[in-house]
Amino acid sequence: MPRAPPRQPSGAPAWSSSLHGIAGGWTSARSEDTDIMNSQITLSLRQVQDFLLHVAVCRPVFIWGPPGVGKSSLVEQFAEQLGLECVSLLGSQLAAEDLIGIPKIDGGVSRFCPPAMIVRERGFVLFIDELNAASPEIQKAFYSLILEQRIGDYRLPAGTVVIGAGNRAQDGALARQMPSALVNRMVHVHLKASHREWLEWAQSHDIHPWVLDYIRSRPTQLATEVPPAKEEPFSTPRSWHCVSDALHSFGEGISAEHLDAVLFGCLTREHAIGFKAFLKQVRNRFSVHRILKGEGRWPEAPEDRDLAYFLTQSLRDMLVSELPRKEAGVGRESRELASAAREALKSLARIDAELAQSVLAENDDGVRVPDWFVLDIARELPRLMQKAKA
Repeated sequence: MPRAPPRQPSGAPAWSSSLHGIAGGWTSARSEDTDIMNSQITLSLRQVQDFLLHVAVCRPVFIWGPPGVGKSSLVEQFAEQLGLECVSLLGSQLAAEDLIGIPKIDGGVSRFCPPAMIVRERGFVLFIDELNAASPEIQKAFYSLILEQRIGDYRLPAGTVVIGAGNRAQDGALARQMPSALVNRMVHVHLKASHREWLEWAQSHDIHPWVLDYIRSRPTQLATEVPPAKEEPFSTPRSWHCVSDALHSFGEGISAEHLDAVLFGCLTREHAIGFKAFLKQVRNRFSVHRILKGEGRWPEAPEDRDLAYFLTQSLRDMLVSELPRKEAGVGRESRELASAAREALKSLARIDAELAQSVLAENDDGVRVPDWFVLDIARELPRLMQKAKA
């Protein structure tokens, strides 16, 4: 059972909380500050949850991360684990009076009445989302709230946990540089999307089977690491959830026009194209797994080149994630996969040598299949390519 948040001793340093992979990008942060924040340790959702259970209950935490990675839901789950109410504030939409309250005359002096949105009788989780998007005045007003859990004369109830979140500078979202005094009041951690954790979550949350199968085959496309500089959709766990909802609503009879509108309206363009090819694969019964088992074949028709490209990229992602980096760690299953992949690449090279070679190139994350596999198949591909040209 998670521990109840301990009461902060008097005189103890202020809590610093920034949690939940702050998603988004900054527009007015210095490059050197961005480098500092990017140097922080990156954790998955599950790792951040455990981190919060041990750190956020005694010190404020601030979590950085890209948009749509799951910051808000992570904090809500954390509050639920502790059996506490989660109260969310949106830094980008706060005015000074929203936080410090309105003055009233009391016995000949003015006193500020604390805002009802943070007045509670028992401890709770105070989640300050988009903290780094708040105006300088609002960020300054958070100093005492984060350090001393106090606003004017009002103190938050014992056991209250304060957590902050915000976007990274490179994400292209609204954000301001945080003052060093505010940065120093919190423990900072970066949140990353994990396809394994997301798939585990998605299976119990009615995510469309097509989306599940696609992310299993192309795990690197769950999230675009850095959002585009231009105003265009990009892939995140949240945007894939949107695709799932739309597919459920339309049903399997979704028209080509509506499918394009959904995919290109939610996802990174390359991912939308890949998903369309994946659906073509589903409908035509092409499958990397069937090809590896010798039960299927590579598509050869010129109009199916997009499908062949998708299958080769899926094979590459599978090899990157399933094969050990060092040959010394290769077990029976890995050897069987490597052997089947070699045969599949040989047959592909006879059809399209360029696509066969692309399996050995780097993926979207700059990672390629293990060197021992590359060296092995590279001995045979040039000869097969020459045969294909002859």
